[in-house]
Amino acid sequence: MEITFYGAAGEVTGSCHLLQVGQRRVLLDCGLIQGAPVQEARNRHAFPFKPGSIDAVILSHAHIDHSGRIPLLVKAGFTGPIYTQTACRDLCRIMLKDAGFINEKNAEWENRKRQRKGLEPIDPLFTVKDTQSALRRFVNVEYEQRITVVPGLELRLLDAGHILGSSIVELVFRDNGGTKTLVYSGDLGKSQAPILRDPAVLEHADMVVMESTYGDRLHKSAQETIDELSRVIEAASSNSGGNILIPSFAVGRSQELLYLFGKYYKQWGLNNWQVFLDSPMAIEATEVYFKHKGLYDHEARDLWRSGGSQLFPNLCYCRTAGQSMKLNLFHSGAIIIAGSGMCNGGRIRHHLKHNIWRKDCHIVFVGFQAQGTPGRAIVDGARYIRLWGETIRVRAKIHTIGGFSAHADRDGLMQWYGHFNTRPPLVLVHGEDMAMSTLQKEIETRYGRRPHCAEYGETLKI
Repeated sequence: MEITFYGAAGEVTGSCHLLQVGQRRVLLDCGLIQGAPVQEARNRHAFPFKPGSIDAVILSHAHIDHSGRIPLLVKAGFTGPIYTQTACRDLCRIMLKDAGFINEKNAEWENRKRQRKGLEPIDPLFTVKDTQSALRRFVNVEYEQRITVVPGLELRLLDAGHILGSSIVELVFRDNGGTKTLVYSGDLGKSQAPILRDPAVLEHADMVVMESTYGDRLHKSAQETIDELSRVIEAASSNSGGNILIPSFAVGRSQELLYLFGKYYKQWGLNNWQVFLDSPMAIEATEVYFKHKGLYDHEARDLWRSGGSQLFPNLCYCRTAGQSMKLNLFHSGAIIIAGSGMCNGGRIRHHLKHNIWRKDCHIVFVGFQAQGTPGRAIVDGARYIRLWGETIRVRAKIHTIGGFSAHADRDGLMQWYGHFNTRPPLVLVHGEDMAMSTLQKEIETRYGRRPHCAEYGETLKI
C-alpha cells in the first residue's frame, strides 16, 4: 500500500491523498483549494491522476477544503462510491449545493464583465447540477462500522470531534496473510469542545497521517473563551443599548454559539435580548445538528433534550431576505449571528453597513480572519471600511475571541498521537510550514520519533 499527497501538503487547503492498494486506487478527501485568487485558480487545473481510475473516495468531513472538489471529480469521470459518515453526507448536501450556487453566480458576474470587454465567457467551476450528481454517489457509514472499500481494504470511521460527522479514518490492508494499518486523522477537534464528543483514541497503526493546522500554537481554555464572551454581552447590556453583531461560519461555529446561549441563557441575561440567526445555510446546518443528537456529548444531549430545537425562547431564524432586512429596524437589543465569518460576503455585510458606525454597537469575531478580508481589516483596527462603494466609519467596539477554533492545538495533536503504543511513523499534512516544523520538533523531543512533513506529489510506502 502506498500513499501520494496531492493536496494540503505544506498548506492548509485542498486536502487530497491517493492510496494505491494493489491494483486499486482510493482517494482520501478531495478538497477545494482556497485562499488568494492565484491559489484558487489551481482548482481549474486537471487532476494529477485520472479521475476515472479512482475506485472509491473516503471523505473525512464536510468542510469545503476537504470535500469541495468532489463535484469536479465526478464531472471529470469518477463513477465510484464516496464513503462518509451519515451526518457528513447531510452537511455536504447543504455545503456543496451552496458552493455550486456561488460558482454559478461568480461565473455570471465575471461573464458580464468579459462580455463588455469582448472576451469569451467562462464556465462555472461546477454547478448545482454537478453537486447533485456527486451526492448520488455518497454512501452512508456509521462510526465504528467496518466495511470493505476495495478487495483487501477495510474501512472504519471514528469520531474526530471537529464538526458534526467528522471522522478519523482507519484503513486495514490485508495481503498474503499479513495486515498493514493506516490511520488518517482528518481534522481533529479540541477536547471538551461544545456539543461534540472528544476525538476518538487509537492505539495501533503502521503509519499515521495527521493534520498540523495549529501545530505551533495553543488555544485558550474553554472556560476562558466562555468568560470572554460573557463579558462582552455584559458590557453591551450595560452600555445603554446597541446591537451585537457576530460574523460566524455557518457550519460548526454558529451551532456552538447557539448551544452556549442556551446553556448560559439565564446567567448571561439573554432574556433581555432578541437573538437572530440570519443565515439560511446556518439554519439548514442547525437542522442537521438537531437531526443527529446521538453524536453529541452527554451535556449537549441533555440540554437539547430539555430545550428542543428552539433551545431558548427568543431565538429567531431569518430564512428570507425580507426577514433579514427587517433587522435594520433594530437599533438596540439584537444579537445577530450572520455569515460570512470573515465579512467577505453574506448578510453580515448589510448589518455592518447599518451598525458599524454606531458607538454603542459591539462586533464580536469568533473565527480566524484571513489576510485581505474585511474582517481582518476591522480586527486590525481599520478606521473605515468600504461596502458597496460607500466608505463607512468604524465606531463600534471590536472584540476578538480566539478560543473557538474547531481544531486541536499543538498539545492536543501531540496527546492524540501519544496514544499510539508503538510510536508509528508519522506524516504531517494540512499545515503551513511553520506549524508543521514546530510540531515536528516538539514530537521528536517528546516521543523520540521525528515526523515527516509531506510534500506535494510525494509517494510513501506503508
